[in-house]
Amino acid sequence: MLRISRYKVREMTIHMNLGEDSYDIVVERGVLSKANKQLNLNRRVLVVTDSVVPEEYAKSLASQCKEGIIYTVPMGEASKSLDILGKVLGTMLDNGFSRKDCVVAVGGGVVGDLAGFAASAYMRGIDFYNIPTTLLSQIDSSIGGKTAINFGGVKNIVGAFYQPKKVLIDPDLLATLPERQISNGLAEAIKMALTSDKELFDIFENKVIDENIDEIIIRSLNIKKSVVEQDEKESGLRKILNFGHTIGHGIESSEEMSELYHGECVALGMIPMCSNTIRPRLIKVLKKCGLYRILKYDWDKITEAAFHDKKADGDTVTITVVNEIGSFEMKKIGCLDVIDVAKNILEDL
Repeated sequence: MLRISRYKVREMTIHMNLGEDSYDIVVERGVLSKANKQLNLNRRVLVVTDSVVPEEYAKSLASQCKEGIIYTVPMGEASKSLDILGKVLGTMLDNGFSRKDCVVAVGGGVVGDLAGFAASAYMRGIDFYNIPTTLLSQIDSSIGGKTAINFGGVKNIVGAFYQPKKVLIDPDLLATLPERQISNGLAEAIKMALTSDKELFDIFENKVIDENIDEIIIRSLNIKKSVVEQDEKESGLRKILNFGHTIGHGIESSEEMSELYHGECVALGMIPMCSNTIRPRLIKVLKKCGLYRILKYDWDKITEAAFHDKKADGDTVTITVVNEIGSFEMKKIGCLDVIDVAKNILEDL
């Protein structure tokens, strides 16, 4: 069973070097309770959270603001919509927000995507801070500047690259997460280990995960930091962060799989993208982390969902494959060829 223990994370500041858009990622237990020492909250602050995040997190942040206004969205991907985006923007407008004010996301990836996009659009851009509360968002989606909503049934199709001013990562916030949400986040760390860090994959294979959660978070952040610094707008190298996502997004977006979490879908999407020698090792790790599933796939719907995805370029898509742990290869291949490979491998599990 996976549980996040209160092992002392070493306090660390990781600097994202992006020129004028550079910012710090502060990793520290208890940092939420003293966020005003890290963030400029002496102004109007819209705190965006969702209905599953413990109320005390948003209230703690709002109490540290000169004028804190909490806006709570319903849990889940459905909140990444034009309708909810309009309500968030309307809340800022109704409360007289100016260009000097800011938005803070207190929640998981959905909250971060929505709040960040709202901040990017309001008055052509106001300050945005991210305080991720799930493991997935702490190790992946909270940094890098991707913000988006879903539109027309297509995931993350409308959005902007908009970097936060600072990210606060408080591992204590993981204590309230259910086990399945911890597993959901670990999928993204496994993804980065496979492409970029043999030692991180060794933790998953050979060590007790909860005893090493601090190192998993920090190693994952440093991998993504390095990739984003080299390719902020995803013109090349940053596509390695999409490892497992082409098929994963197809599974996630197909109606029959709607009960699966993002990380669970990405975990399945990684399996066909590994070499025959790596695949059994990955499957063993996925089982250890509660991420392995045997499903009945609707390949027609998966195909349709996968290649509405913005990563497709006509009839081809660039995929990342892993032949050896800690390294990767990018290939441009036909969309239907990707489906054939995934179908043959996943159906035989």
